[in-house]
Amino acid sequence: MHRRQKGSNIGLFLLLSQIFQVGVSNIPPVTLAALAANVFLFLQPMKRLDKTCISVTECLYRRDWHRLYLSPFHHVDDWHLYFNMVSLLWKGIKLERRLGSFWFGYIITIFSLLIGVVYMLLELAVAELLDVPSYKQSCAVGFSGVLFALKVLNNYYHPGGSSNVMGFIISNKYACWLELVAIHLLNPGTSFAGHLAGILVGLMYTMGPLKMLMKACSGGFRSQTDFSEQRNRYNSENFRYPGYPSHSSRDYSMYTGGLNEEEQVERALRNSLNDRGPRHYGNERRPYGFWLPPEEPSVEELRRQRLNRFERW
Repeated sequence: MHRRQKGSNIGLFLLLSQIFQVGVSNIPPVTLAALAANVFLFLQPMKRLDKTCISVTECLYRRDWHRLYLSPFHHVDDWHLYFNMVSLLWKGIKLERRLGSFWFGYIITIFSLLIGVVYMLLELAVAELLDVPSYKQSCAVGFSGVLFALKVLNNYYHPGGSSNVMGFIISNKYACWLELVAIHLLNPGTSFAGHLAGILVGLMYTMGPLKMLMKACSGGFRSQTDFSEQRNRYNSENFRYPGYPSHSSRDYSMYTGGLNEEEQVERALRNSLNDRGPRHYGNERRPYGFWLPPEEPSVEELRRQRLNRFERW
């Protein structure tokens, strides 16, 4: 969420250039549709920004609920659009491929509405606690609140790694909190409450009841992640060899190196591409992934080795 004045269209051209560099065919459908909707509404806004931005006064008190779904998809200027959409491009590619297009589109829809509600509650709470009514009139637009929520999801589904935020190397798990403060300090015109609302909604999904509620309201639909989790749970708990005792709590990380299914496949492919020519592992631990034993010597090779042994004697 953001509040700036509209400028040139250089950011729009850079965004289009970035999209074509990635390749339209490489962008999943929901991510591409969200990009297209934001660009279209930037070029042809449905209403003026003062009619689309969300605030406690306009939305809650005056009951202009249309602002809940209009505010995330309208941007103040081309640079505002550019930075938000580039972030959406990379987060969307990773998350939509992981979760599936239907579920990712469902997340975008629910998050866009819910973040607006949480934003108003935060502004209302601050206004009442500090006795500053101006917070109720604070009006914001933009997609960055949703992007902060997607960042929480991305760190949840792709754990590990670190980020450089203002020269500080910090785990991706906590990077969103440092970015929340850093963005507000570097650009005071941004909406701190809007970004915080995004983080809170993301945490409600990954650590709270939001994901369960969304599943209940989706009519039993399961995302690709659910099928993957169910398959992994079946493979690790329910499969039994005949004649062997059950070990429901058995640790299989010793066989997988602690890697999940996707990481095992990626490691196997990397090993197969790097495996050029003979290697001798000896007593060293073999690399993860698919591994084939050395070829058995032919009859002629065995015969030659036997003759050489006799010659040495």
